[in-house]
Amino acid sequence: MPKVKRSRGGGAEVSGGAMPLAEQILQADTTRGGGRVKSRDSRAQNEDNYVDERLSRKILQQARIQQDELQAEYGLAPEKKKKTPVTVLGPDSQDGDSDEEWPALGAAGADESHVVCDTEVVIDPDDEKAMEMFMNKNPPLRRTLADIIMEKITEKQTEVGTVMSEVSGRPMPQLDPRVVEVYRGVNKVLSKYRSGKLPKAFKIVPALSNWEQILYLTDPETWTAAAMYQATRIFSSNLKERMAQRFYNLVLLPRVRDDIAEYKRLNFHLYSALKKALFKPGAWFKGILLPLCESGTCTLREAIIIGSILTKCSIPVLHSSAAMLKLAEMEYNGANSIFLRLLLDKKYALPFRVLDALVAHFLSFRNEKRELPVLWHQSLLTMAQRYKADLASEQKTALLEMLKIQTHPQISAEIRRELQNSESRDLEIGLPVTVEMD
Repeated sequence: MPKVKRSRGGGAEVSGGAMPLAEQILQADTTRGGGRVKSRDSRAQNEDNYVDERLSRKILQQARIQQDELQAEYGLAPEKKKKTPVTVLGPDSQDGDSDEEWPALGAAGADESHVVCDTEVVIDPDDEKAMEMFMNKNPPLRRTLADIIMEKITEKQTEVGTVMSEVSGRPMPQLDPRVVEVYRGVNKVLSKYRSGKLPKAFKIVPALSNWEQILYLTDPETWTAAAMYQATRIFSSNLKERMAQRFYNLVLLPRVRDDIAEYKRLNFHLYSALKKALFKPGAWFKGILLPLCESGTCTLREAIIIGSILTKCSIPVLHSSAAMLKLAEMEYNGANSIFLRLLLDKKYALPFRVLDALVAHFLSFRNEKRELPVLWHQSLLTMAQRYKADLASEQKTALLEMLKIQTHPQISAEIRRELQNSESRDLEIGLPVTVEMD
């Protein structure tokens, strides 16, 4: 029997005659299965790889910036009317940085769709007038980083220059002109910075022994808000607490107060910088909160905006307790009540020493002739609600007597009810409880 020959098309030819076309098609469909099949998985994967929305927005944003720069360079940019600076706030900053370095702070600020600084803070005129009565009428001059540096340079030149001239007859060495030129160039970058990487010369500043003098060369007053945020991240994570406190007090705090005074709100980058500064809570309280209250010029708007950070972030109890003790002992200026109420609302287990200082703070207003702001009564109510069981019976009696002098139509009755219908800490040591009932 002759051999069956297969055709190239997969069919079969029978000797002696051609197979019908229909049978060839059917046979090819059933027998042909081992041919090479091209894989389309790689093509499908390539088609699925697309740029997500967030990256597309950043690419378009950078393209617009480059286009504007090119038009400005060649004089093709159309004349634009100067607009009033508007702060656009939201949960995502322009530089796309995350809060992975400090999870506690990142989680606390995760739901920031309604940040208090995104719009102008509405201030009650009556409360503002009441606070102004307790403000310092002759505030001390605010010292900037430039003033501090120039004083230190002058003192050092006088001291070291005299010693070196007496010993070797040579003057004190100055900064290398190349170093000065480099950091003057860093200032040009930071004064126009929006997002991206910072110069490496700036990142090593915290590691230098004369970091304040080098920082002065970059002129922090001209930095953009985004540059201030990045600088705060670097300095808060690399400086020791004492040095970070100086950076907060001399650089960050003046910039924040100036921004609030000018725009009646706080730029989102500066608000984020204040939150990042809480990476060192001790330096934050000593460099920002306490100096703000001690100045005697803290406005109601500043206290509300900066105080909102206390409610959003988790702060160690020891640092908060120390801050409350200082606030209770310092001279009253109105802003103390706002910060005390916010810290009391965090419901810490406070030491008795702090509670005693708070009670003494409120009792010191028994002979106050000026009308106390509503904020003072609110802070007293918060203390009574949160820590009524931790107060001694004598303290409650004294507070009830004071309420007969310093009263508020609605709040005082609530404070009196909280103090009267609660146990006292005297029960723990078996002392009798005697709370006067009105």
